[in-house]
Amino acid sequence: MALVHLAISLPLAAEATASDSPARPNIVLIMADDLGYECIRANGGTSHQTPVLDGLASTGMRFEHCYAQPLCTPSRVQIMTGIYNVRNYTKFGVLPRKEKTFAHLLKDHGYATCIAGKWQLGSEKDSAQHFGFEQSCLWYHTRGGRSMEDGIKYDRRYVNPLLEFSGEEKEFTSGEYGPQICADFICDFIDKNKEKPFLVYYPMILTHCPFDPTPDSSDWDPERLGSTDYKGDRRDHQRLFGDMLAYADKLVGQIVSQVEKSGVRDNTLILFTGDNGTDQPIVSTLNGSPVAGGKGSMTDAGTRVPLIANWPGTIPEGRVSADLVDFSDFLPTLCETAGVSIPKTLTIDGRSFLPQLQGKRGTPREWIYCWYSRDGKTNIQESARNQRYKLYRTGEFYDVSKDVLEQNVLKDLTPEEQQVRTRLHQVLAQYTDARPVPATPKGQKRRK
Repeated sequence: MALVHLAISLPLAAEATASDSPARPNIVLIMADDLGYECIRANGGTSHQTPVLDGLASTGMRFEHCYAQPLCTPSRVQIMTGIYNVRNYTKFGVLPRKEKTFAHLLKDHGYATCIAGKWQLGSEKDSAQHFGFEQSCLWYHTRGGRSMEDGIKYDRRYVNPLLEFSGEEKEFTSGEYGPQICADFICDFIDKNKEKPFLVYYPMILTHCPFDPTPDSSDWDPERLGSTDYKGDRRDHQRLFGDMLAYADKLVGQIVSQVEKSGVRDNTLILFTGDNGTDQPIVSTLNGSPVAGGKGSMTDAGTRVPLIANWPGTIPEGRVSADLVDFSDFLPTLCETAGVSIPKTLTIDGRSFLPQLQGKRGTPREWIYCWYSRDGKTNIQESARNQRYKLYRTGEFYDVSKDVLEQNVLKDLTPEEQQVRTRLHQVLAQYTDARPVPATPKGQKRRK
């Protein structure tokens, strides 16, 4: 599969496209934090209740092979830029300010843009606005999202949170719940912008640890300042994760209801996914088999995430796709949906899956590629895969359909397996020199 280069000849701000039509669709992209494929009942999961998401899947479309990066910041950089981490991922917690995002591209074509939830992409006060979001309500923006009280450090993302509104810091201390504040912010934005096309990006704070009571939990305490343990109450992780997922599902329902109340449901594409696999020690049952959370791992437990799409009258009901999708594909999909051309100055690794959403065959991927390093410098892992087989840069080759934990390297290959391995090796070779060479400080010579 060649890289996608969607080209135009005029500067971005001066482009004229079909997006001038008054019927441009609204887009709501929701991304849960640390939520793997196995957690959603519509996917075959049986450990948790997700009625809203199941309903969106049954009246829309779900994908069986959507893959994120193994960790939060790498996934956020990739989904927002449409570019594989090998080209532009530099450091945990940072999106380089030179990068263009889907918010830039849609905003420049008349879309009202909003982000609410978890940021973790730069602490500058204007970060969200710099990257194309006109309005923002964020956790982990100008502050790390934690506070020190009487020598004790509290995680302040859930009960009584620390949030930033367009960079302005605000502390809540009256029993508020961070995820609910973000959802309310989004609903207010939708209603105020219902007369124009809008983009909502909701990188949810839920379901990341600490595993903590929600306002619907029996042990909810509105006077707490948050968890003092990174993972939360070690005795009750499984139950609390279930409560958190149920609340996340409820908030998705709130946003869907707001789109309906604002009278724009039939002209709104809603996408739901997760930023990486479920965290440890959560174990969920998928199609009768236990799946342990594998966040941070290159296996399916760390990278396979749900993808549900719903758009009444456009997406045929009850569709299930086995096509490959990865996080680089969201930017071109959002742009094609909005009628926005991608400037030729951008090298985009993704390809749009809008045709599949419309019930067409489209141009499905034959493979996806992953370059992963938490800090952008060390412990680099690379792989290429299709739905069944996976090849690492180091040579390990797996049949993931039979070996989901990647414990048995394939050695005596059938002719078909050898052909697939050769093709995936070619994919990896395509990215051998894709990593930018670091600049050499003045006065120093580059080592050869």
